Amino acid sequence: MSANKGWWVPPEGEDSVSEKFLRKTRESPLVPIGLGGCLMVAAYRIYRLKARGSTKMSIHLIHTRVAAQACAVGAIMLGEYLVGSQDSEGKT
Repeated sequence: MSANKGWWVPPEGEDSVSEKFLRKTRESPLVPIGLGGCLMVAAYRIYRLKARGSTKMSIHLIHTRVAAQACAVGAIMLGEYLVGSQDSEGKT
């Protein structure tokens, strides 16, 4: 056992968690954007939870889920459009 039990050290030759995250972000930059959008929608809807008025909690949660999914699907669609436009530019 190591003396410093609070830190996880990756095995020799493997990337750390932050290096792996940065590498994957460079490979696919829209994934963190979609995730950030989902988190922003969820945070906003939790903030607005007090002002929901007479709306049932289940309806509020369904609206939150749909808005978060829309952000994720929008990021996927944007990524596909950008990849498709880069491919068509390369062929012409």
